Amino acid sequence: MFQKGDFREKIRQAFFQKSRVAVKKAAHNFSGKTVSYYFDAEFSLLEHIVSKEKTILVTDENIFAAAKEKFDGWNTIVIKAGEEFKQQATVDLIIQQLIEKEADRNTMIVGVGGGVVTDITGYAASIYMRGVRFGFVPTTILAMVDASIGGKNGVDVGVYKNLVGFIRQPDFLLFDYSLLKTLPQEHWINGFAEVIKHACIKDAGMFALLEKYVPEDFKKDSTLLATLIERNVNIKTTVVLNDEFERGDRKLLNFGHTLGHAIENVYQLLHGHAISIGMMAAAAFSEKLIGFRQEDTQRLKVLLEKYHLPTAKAFEKDKVWNLLKMDKKRASSEMNFILLKNIGEAVVQPIPLVQLEQLILQN
Repeated sequence: MFQKGDFREKIRQAFFQKSRVAVKKAAHNFSGKTVSYYFDAEFSLLEHIVSKEKTILVTDENIFAAAKEKFDGWNTIVIKAGEEFKQQATVDLIIQQLIEKEADRNTMIVGVGGGVVTDITGYAASIYMRGVRFGFVPTTILAMVDASIGGKNGVDVGVYKNLVGFIRQPDFLLFDYSLLKTLPQEHWINGFAEVIKHACIKDAGMFALLEKYVPEDFKKDSTLLATLIERNVNIKTTVVLNDEFERGDRKLLNFGHTLGHAIENVYQLLHGHAISIGMMAAAAFSEKLIGFRQEDTQRLKVLLEKYHLPTAKAFEKDKVWNLLKMDKKRASSEMNFILLKNIGEAVVQPIPLVQLEQLILQN
């Protein structure tokens, strides 16, 4: 006699065989939990991965409006779109709707959206009934290559980014690249900041590859785009597998984020735009502190501008500093800052707060 899991696996394999899309499946073990990745998948695969009757989708109003037909027949919670709603109040609304929908410990919650949706969904699922299962269908480049991977879930507290949350892994990630077709241009560009970040810290070859192309090339060539996304997924997954709870190498993923997060919240910039500015500042600090080559800082600047990302912004340095010094990466009187030794090679550098303040004020 088949167990339920065996039966569902047979249905899933039958779907793979009949699907016109060559679904690529990978699985990774994070702290004893297996997370399944479905690349080149269709959204319709979702009902063969989870039980439709025991699943609740969480999405935002923009995704719901752009792909309404995909949500037909699914029990769905729709939240307001935007970083400003990545707050505990939104989580409370989700939990209230989960109660109204009589969600129990056997309910699967699936976040369908960008980084805000995946972060909020993972957090809500982690605290509802002390933790229920969840998965993600990322719908932006940023979510596909970064936000949905690695188990970080949480919310902002006022202007403080991701101050509250959990590291808890999803059951699966489903990558449907067709969802990117309705992505607004500014969000298309936004995601490439995280791609360039990965190249800076771990993959000089990908940095050179990005120098050969422009964003429009990836938009036109679905195979090129799929290859780029999978390369980035593999980079982040490998880093997290080696350091799931950010005690060492995972800190490198914060390149550009320390100053970037502060600027993002003070000025309500898109995440990728703020991180782009933060990466340029980190490259300048790398020159002063560990001998990063000036010509490589210029290479980074040219690449970011080629991908239509900002490389500088006038900002109120005192206001940004007051926010930055409350960053989670602070350890007593030091801040763990990510610097570049070379393109493709980053290091964690503790910088005394007094010195870091001077670097920012002089930048």
